[in-house]
Amino acid sequence: MASSRLLILFASLMVIELAFPTITAAHPEKKIEVVVEGIVYCQSCEAAGTWSLTGAKPIPAAKVSVICKNHKDQVSYYKAFETDGNGYFYAQLDGYTIHSLFDHPLQACYVKLVSSPLENCNLLTNVNKGLYGAPLRYENKKFYGKDYLTVIYAAGPVAFRPDHCPVHS
Repeated sequence: MASSRLLILFASLMVIELAFPTITAAHPEKKIEVVVEGIVYCQSCEAAGTWSLTGAKPIPAAKVSVICKNHKDQVSYYKAFETDGNGYFYAQLDGYTIHSLFDHPLQACYVKLVSSPLENCNLLTNVNKGLYGAPLRYENKKFYGKDYLTVIYAAGPVAFRPDHCPVHS
């Protein structure tokens, strides 16, 4: 019984090491900082009702939220972030900690649309699941500092859409 538990523990540690090298990297003394990045667009009228971003334009000062949940499906992190002049957001998750495999950002976090400053483009869409929660992607972007490691995840792109589009005849 004890040997089977030890074997399960060893196998679990190996899976964590293989699946999430950023957690168990060769720099255990370094603090791991988590960042989520993405772009918010205004979807064109021609693409309304689809997931296409053809003809879409970035939205400056749009707001998105990053939400993370723990293994009990309870919110463990929430913060809203604003896009820059190019519709890009860089969401540094200050205070977010990874306690277990279930708290890893790829499983625990997602991005949702919050608001658009554009009166003519402020209806939520579900492009890349921005309405219900765009999952994060790992794209192997890391920055190493003296006492930290920053791991950058991507989400989206996500989009709002115009509330009135011209009728084509």
